Amino acid sequence: MKDSVKDNDGGKLIAIVEDDPDVARIIEQVLADFGFRTAWCRSGGDLLRRLRNLSPVLCIIDLGLPDMDGIEAMQRVRAQTTCGIMILTGRAHVSDRVMGLELGADDYMLKPFEPRELVARVRSILRRRETVSDTPPSQIACFGNWRFNLGNNTLSGQDGEEHVLSNAEAELLRVFVNHPNRILQREKLMGTRDVSPSDRAIDVRISRLRRKLEPHTDSPSFIKTVYGAGYLFLAAVSWADSGPADA
Repeated sequence: MKDSVKDNDGGKLIAIVEDDPDVARIIEQVLADFGFRTAWCRSGGDLLRRLRNLSPVLCIIDLGLPDMDGIEAMQRVRAQTTCGIMILTGRAHVSDRVMGLELGADDYMLKPFEPRELVARVRSILRRRETVSDTPPSQIACFGNWRFNLGNNTLSGQDGEEHVLSNAEAELLRVFVNHPNRILQREKLMGTRDVSPSDRAIDVRISRLRRKLEPHTDSPSFIKTVYGAGYLFLAAVSWADSGPADA
């Protein structure tokens, strides 16, 4: 397959996983107009074969791929790289959206799309991922029986249980541990992304994080919902360096 990479003076590389050449061409042109480089992959397998050499900052993945479902492609990308992931699809079902966000997508956008909105969402994902934490990333946040390493997105319990958080989960927990015992509005938790009243992405991510942190998700002890106001991270947070855990 011909490698479709556009060089735009140091622009960030975005992989487009789309089997429709016309749609792929539109996405490439829109992103090129705003200084991004693009690599077009016709299938999930094509992306996975080229992923290591491409090293994109973001993958835009269609769900209706010829060789595998886009959700599977997204999961396999997530297992190999920490790049951002946007799902761009014609599937409007809520279940598809929830599943995509549950499994680690940074955003979910429907076709047909408005080009300026696509660029705005791409930039929003990249800004969120590049935002420097209020706390040095070499540090570890300690709360309850958990230790959260901000440097490698790992969450470890005293019993040895360890989770590697997705980027979206880690970004969310990073905001919480930096602002404990304060009510945080949805807009704060979503960083620089524009949030509409009907956008439930943050609620999906809260639910996903709760399942890792809370022994009883029906009665959460760390992440409290403050109806009409936002969310509250109810915990005493202390900080340690990234060396071995204290005995």
